[in-house]
Amino acid sequence: MTGFLQGTATAMITPFAGSGVNFDAFGEMLEYQIAGGTDMLVILGTTGEPATMTEEEKTAVMEFAVKKAKGRIKLVFGCGSNCTAHAVEAAKRAAEIGADGLLAVTPYYNKCTQNGLVAYYESVCGATDLPVIAYSVPSRTGVEILPATMEKLADIPNMAGLKDAGGNMSRTMDTLRRIRGKCDLYSGEDALNLPILAVGGSGVISVLSNLVPADVKKMYSLLKSGKAEEAFALADRLLPLAQACFVEVNPIPAKAAMNLLGFAAGSPRAPLSEIEPENLEKLRAAMKNYGLKVKA
Repeated sequence: MTGFLQGTATAMITPFAGSGVNFDAFGEMLEYQIAGGTDMLVILGTTGEPATMTEEEKTAVMEFAVKKAKGRIKLVFGCGSNCTAHAVEAAKRAAEIGADGLLAVTPYYNKCTQNGLVAYYESVCGATDLPVIAYSVPSRTGVEILPATMEKLADIPNMAGLKDAGGNMSRTMDTLRRIRGKCDLYSGEDALNLPILAVGGSGVISVLSNLVPADVKKMYSLLKSGKAEEAFALADRLLPLAQACFVEVNPIPAKAAMNLLGFAAGSPRAPLSEIEPENLEKLRAAMKNYGLKVKA
């Protein structure tokens, strides 16, 4: 299927306080995204730290988001797992709660074959009629969805597309060649948002847009409306900020950045740790250079 996302999505952080989720802060972040013109929110993806959350917490986050959003923005919930049966149950639960779509990362640690990936996504997609976005991020999972495999997955009726965080433009181009007209491809790496959109990507699923949702959306809109030079100029401004958001493993810098903006993002959950002091200063400098108002 095509057309599920033609625009920008934010890979949302999950704010924690003490031993639980800070729902007040999460609500403020949801409103910030809606006000910034983001088209879709991806909740409980890698950036949301679901691997460190209980099933009860994840259910509560999804229920809160549906109630808070009230149909004003598309909501996609992460359901991926290193256990296919668990992913299937998570997909069913997300659908029951009110998701508009699902994000399913490849199985991690269990390094399945490409045939295993096909079977995994067939199972997840078969559990619901909702659009499903496959997510390839081999630097974190050890498993990559190869272009020929994505070509097979594109034939699944409710396969909406691929979130591509592989960082290999040649492979991205090959994937696009194979799936055009059958399903979409979204940039999953902020440093490559512009080139992926330029070669036919349908949208971006961005960590950076936690901070600057309006500008990420503007860059997309400029490029897609044919205002290439303006899009290039904005992308040039965004790139150092995007790079600073990955100065340590995601979402450590993104959470630190949201704290600097005045949101109560809290700390990452162990085994992730607080951002190192020198990297915090790099992040703060990039935010100030961009023109953001940051806390002292």
